[in-house]
This record gives sequence, C-alpha cells and structure tokens, in this order.
Amino acid sequence: MVAEALIERWDLGRAKDRFRGRIAEGRARTEAPGAQTSPAPRVAVLCPQTYMNDAGRSVGPARGSLKLPLDRVLVVHDEIDLPFGEVRTRKGGGLAGHNGLKSIKRELGSAEFMRVRVGVGRPDSTDPEIVSAHVLGRFREGDAQVAELIERACEHVERVVLGQAEPTAEQET
Repeated sequence: MVAEALIERWDLGRAKDRFRGRIAEGRARTEAPGAQTSPAPRVAVLCPQTYMNDAGRSVGPARGSLKLPLDRVLVVHDEIDLPFGEVRTRKGGGLAGHNGLKSIKRELGSAEFMRVRVGVGRPDSTDPEIVSAHVLGRFREGDAQVAELIERACEHVERVVLGQAEPTAEQET
C-alpha cells in the first residue's frame, strides 16, 4: 500500500512487470517544505510479486540490474513488533524473524540496507497461523487510521530519499 501511494504521489506512471515484480521508475517529486532546488532524485519503486518469504528473488535482481549500491536500497515492510500506526526508519539491524527480510538479506548479501518499518501491531496469540493471518489479512483499524499510517510511512521514505534521515539512528513517529 505504501509503494502504491509513493508511485501515485511521485507521479511515476504505470508500473512494468520486471524482476518478478512490478516496478515504476522516475523522479521523486515532493512538495515538502524547503523543497530541494536540485533535480528530484531518481527512484525505482519495486513491488515484488513473489511470496513475501521470497521477496529477495525480486529485490536482488532489480538491485543488480539498476546497479545500486546497498546504501541506495530502501525496504518498506510491516513490523508486528511495533504498535499499529508507529513508523520507524533505520539502517541494518536484526531481522526479528521476518522471513521476507531474511530473503532480501540473503540475496543482497547483507542486512545493512535502509528500512522503513511500518507498525501493524502483534495479535494476542503466538500461534503461527494466527500471526500469519494477522499480517496477511485486512487491517481491523478504520480506513482513516490506515490512510494516516500510509501517509506517515510515505513521509519516512521521502526523508530517506531526500537525504534527510540519519542513516544510523532509528527515527520514530
């Protein structure tokens, strides 16, 4: 949902099928206060179409084809260890059992990529089927709360893309 919002926000146009995913490329046009006077940075927004646990098979080839250094890769992902609505940005760190992140680390050769962690909250159970259904199911929160969460995540992504996020510190909102 965040990727789709960014594609629309930056007017990247229609995504193309490549790298086992959907990718849209262009420039990150922002209306942020004190917007840059230099050209907007080039971006590629990739939505892997693999199973989440296999996302690295999309991300790795895309990074290779686009010739991106690891510090130019930004992964936006759900995070059950953050309460719903909380968004944090960080570089590297543990994978907290997130199989999608493990797959990406395996394909990129390192976990030292930037991340925007989008809090979806943890269900009351530790049963793997219940946790899986929670992460893969629809949000129980209202549309307005979900829209606010997506907006906050987009703002975090823009701060990273525009170089306004400190790459080693965890930033929270």
